[in-house]
Amino acid sequence: MSKNYKLLVCDIDGTLLDKTGHISDEDKEAVTRAGARGIRVSLCTGRAAKACTKILSQLALDGYHIFFDGALVYNPRTDEEVYVAPIDKELVRQMAEYLRRVEINMDFYSANRYFIERETWASEIRRTFFGLEPTITDFTRLWQRERIIKGTLVVASAEEKARAQDFYIHFKDSLKLSWTKTPAYPEVDFINVLAPEVSKGAALEALTAFLGIPPAEVMAIGDGANDIPLLAAAGLAISMANASSEVKAVADYVTLDVEHSGVAAAVSKFLF
Repeated sequence: MSKNYKLLVCDIDGTLLDKTGHISDEDKEAVTRAGARGIRVSLCTGRAAKACTKILSQLALDGYHIFFDGALVYNPRTDEEVYVAPIDKELVRQMAEYLRRVEINMDFYSANRYFIERETWASEIRRTFFGLEPTITDFTRLWQRERIIKGTLVVASAEEKARAQDFYIHFKDSLKLSWTKTPAYPEVDFINVLAPEVSKGAALEALTAFLGIPPAEVMAIGDGANDIPLLAAAGLAISMANASSEVKAVADYVTLDVEHSGVAAAVSKFLF
C-alpha cells in the first residue's frame, strides 16, 4: 500500500489509552514522528473535548479533532467549530422529562460544559478519570438554555442497565444510542445518546473536506464498534488486535493490541 497518507486519525480509549489509562512511550513517539513528517494527526473519540485536554498535551497535538463520536469537529485551542450535529431541543426536553419520571441519571454535554442534576458515582468517574468537573443544574429548562450535543447514561448494576434498556426502547426511533466501554472500567456501560445522523465517518468526511485532504489519503486506527464508520470512510483502515471481529472485518490491516503499542506498530509499517 502507498505510504502517501496526509492525515492520521486515531481513536483514544482502547487504541491509544490502555486499561490503566496510559499511552505508551512508543505510541507517543510514533505520533510525534508522524507530525514531524508533515502528517496531520487528529484524535477521534466519543469523549468530550475537555476530557481530551491532558491527552492532547501529552501528544503535543493541536489542530482539529473529532469529539462526541462524531457530533463535533473542533479545534480546542482556537475554539473553532468545523462541524456540529446537536440533539434537537425538543428531544432534550423529552429526555429530561423521561429521566425524572423513571429516576435514571444522565449526563448532558454542550461543546464545553458537562451537566448533571446531582452528584453520583458516575460523576466521580468523570472527575477522576476524565478530568471533567460538572455543572449541577435542573434539567427542566436546560433544553432552552444550552445547545446539547451529547447525552450519556453511565450504568453498572443490573437495575441500572435494565433502566437504560427501557430508555433505549423509548427513544431508539428518534435518537442514536450506542453502548461503549473503557478499559479502565470494564464493568461499566457508557450509553451514548446522539442525534440520528452522527457518526465518526460523517465527521471524518466533514474534516477532510475542510482540510482539503482526499479520504484516500487518510489512515484511521480504532478498536470499537463506533469506529466502524470511521474505518469505512478512511483510505487505510487499521483495527487494533483487541477489537471485536466486527471491527476487524472492515479493516485493511490488524495491528498489535493496545497493550503492545499497536498504534506505533501501524504507524511504522504504513507511514515511515
